[in-house]
Amino acid sequence: MEFELNETQEMIRNTARQFAERTLAPAAAELDREHRFPRAALAEAAELGLLGINVPAEYGGVEAGAVAYSLAVTELARACAATTVALCVSNMVAEVVTAFGNSDQRSEHVEKLCSGDYVVGGFALSEAGAGSDPGGMATRARKTDKGWVIDGSKLWITSGTDAGLFVVWARTSDAPGTKGVSCFLVPGDAPGLTAGKPEEKLGQRGSPTTALEFSGVEVGDEALLGELERGFPIAMMALDGGRVGIASLALGVGLAASEFANRYATERKQFGRPIASFQALQWYMADSATELSAARLLALRAAWLKEQGKPFTREASMAKLFASERAFTACNRALQMLGGYGYTADFPIERYLRDVRVTMIYEGTSEIQRLVIGRDVVRQFGS
Repeated sequence: MEFELNETQEMIRNTARQFAERTLAPAAAELDREHRFPRAALAEAAELGLLGINVPAEYGGVEAGAVAYSLAVTELARACAATTVALCVSNMVAEVVTAFGNSDQRSEHVEKLCSGDYVVGGFALSEAGAGSDPGGMATRARKTDKGWVIDGSKLWITSGTDAGLFVVWARTSDAPGTKGVSCFLVPGDAPGLTAGKPEEKLGQRGSPTTALEFSGVEVGDEALLGELERGFPIAMMALDGGRVGIASLALGVGLAASEFANRYATERKQFGRPIASFQALQWYMADSATELSAARLLALRAAWLKEQGKPFTREASMAKLFASERAFTACNRALQMLGGYGYTADFPIERYLRDVRVTMIYEGTSEIQRLVIGRDVVRQFGS
């Protein structure tokens, strides 16, 4: 078992860390207060290759692999979770088009995603009646002589106001459940496509989350991604990779909160000595350090399996479940360590706590992750 990073992985991690410290960290609190989309920061990220970390070089990516991607996301999320989630979704879209697109689709779209020409990519799967159950999808794509016409609505779309390209799932037949679902590539400026007002969210406020309305959106036959009525496997493949990203994001936020609280505890004095000298706080510090270290290994294991082309669905769900829940606990402990100061906006802990909470919901709730893992365990030991 090899734990050392290779040269490329170290380079990507260091690039992400320096970018996070230089650009993301100084602006994170302001983005949160103003609910402002980090367009300039994402443009800089594109210049650094961070919008195509696991995309082949021939399509404009840096081809550094899934492990490097996980490492980069953790470094970025230490500074700003809102910017990081936009970057994660865009990377996921670029990988989906690379994996399932034909040569024309790859040539047309992937380089624009990696370069930032599209600003970012958007992932349009969820609906009001189809969150954890994509089989309840109601958005439809109707075949015409010129291609397809899409009607319906999507919900909870990251970067919905700014994405230049959406991967969109729609029902193309009346087959039950997910069997009649297909996948399409839709430009963000397509006539008939409108983004709703960004949601007023608890955290990650610099990342606009919106509804999307499709009213007679016309796309050509070339917009179909993959095979007709085979859209569901594309979504599941994308979400497996996405869960590695969200596990890494949650880890980064948890680490940021823990490190801030640990430094505070060594400086803050009560009863004539640093509060870090008291056993109660040392146990907080020990538990968070242990749990976040375990989360890191789970995320990197899932990323490594993906990079090796091996099955990683179960491992991605394990990483996402454990990292998101333990990172939330670490942020909560960090707030407790700061006492009343932690509850104020003068310190970043309250933002970390707000930002990390949604990692237990998007890319599949904790409950869905347990279902994925549990079913695989049953399959392993069943007849």
